[in-house]
Amino acid sequence: MDVASNHILQSGYQHHLMRKWQCGDTSITPEQLVLPVFVTDDEDAIEPIDGFPKQNRYGLNRVLEFLTPLCAKGLQSVLLFGISAKLAKDNEGSSASDPQTPVIKAVKLIRASLPSLVVITDVCLCAYTNHGHCGVLEEDGSINNEASIKRIAEVAASYAKAGSHIIAPSDMMDGRIGAIKEELRRCNLMSKVGVMSYSAKFASCFYGPFRSAAKSAPGKGDRKGYQLPPGSRGLAVRANQRDVEEGADYLMVKPSMPYLDIVRDTKNKFPNHPLAVYQVSGEYTMLYQAASAGVFDLKQVVLESLLCMRRAGADIIITYFTPDLLDWLKEDATT
Repeated sequence: MDVASNHILQSGYQHHLMRKWQCGDTSITPEQLVLPVFVTDDEDAIEPIDGFPKQNRYGLNRVLEFLTPLCAKGLQSVLLFGISAKLAKDNEGSSASDPQTPVIKAVKLIRASLPSLVVITDVCLCAYTNHGHCGVLEEDGSINNEASIKRIAEVAASYAKAGSHIIAPSDMMDGRIGAIKEELRRCNLMSKVGVMSYSAKFASCFYGPFRSAAKSAPGKGDRKGYQLPPGSRGLAVRANQRDVEEGADYLMVKPSMPYLDIVRDTKNKFPNHPLAVYQVSGEYTMLYQAASAGVFDLKQVVLESLLCMRRAGADIIITYFTPDLLDWLKEDATT
């Protein structure tokens, strides 16, 4: 037999079922999808977000109107972000844990009205500080890490008490997972509330539309001193290791598509931790606008992007395309 015949590959994927066999478990189901939702304290508002197509901020009185039909289609989890125009901002982000903050109100409402929905709450100070950074600042503008993680733990506990199933700290401060776990223990919630760490979050330009949505851009400087440098693999490994050792229940890589090597590194090193990826606002907008310009078909490119995330090792996918995906997956299941 010609040795070259041992290297014929196309014979192994000539049928759609055979192609699935070659791909391993890259299935995409509603259970894997998490929808980010922006909640504002303008209670009756549906506010379109500039530069972020088909995305809105929802007032408390409009959240259920948005989510209930999606739950009927199979939505099972949301990631909440609160945006307040009414609460005061200061250096410590004091309003982040105020009972009147829209995210706390939304957690209570969703838990009471849509009890099957898993509620994840993003925990950060940036939307509540007068400087727009993710932690408490020293007088010279540098981060006070100890004060920051103390405050972040307090905010996390307030969201847990409101009914969050999972707390998701996105600030990237050193030691915040341990501080949150200790605060949850003190509140007798450590075994009842999960922690999903934004463990490998990079200082990325792909966050632009989100910062407009959350009104959280820093007033001065940038976040490169606490978010990871885009070119670093070693820091991502160390950041994941740090958060695993402090007790994180779930890990996350953010953004997704430009960082699939980090997704694979993380899954290889921590195979027993569920791994989330966040297809961030810039990725969403880039695909949406390119599809609108006729570059490619939106459904096909989004499904391909998620398949690649799954191939790289993602278990959970946070994406603004979730409403579309619920329809597309249902369509594919009936054809």
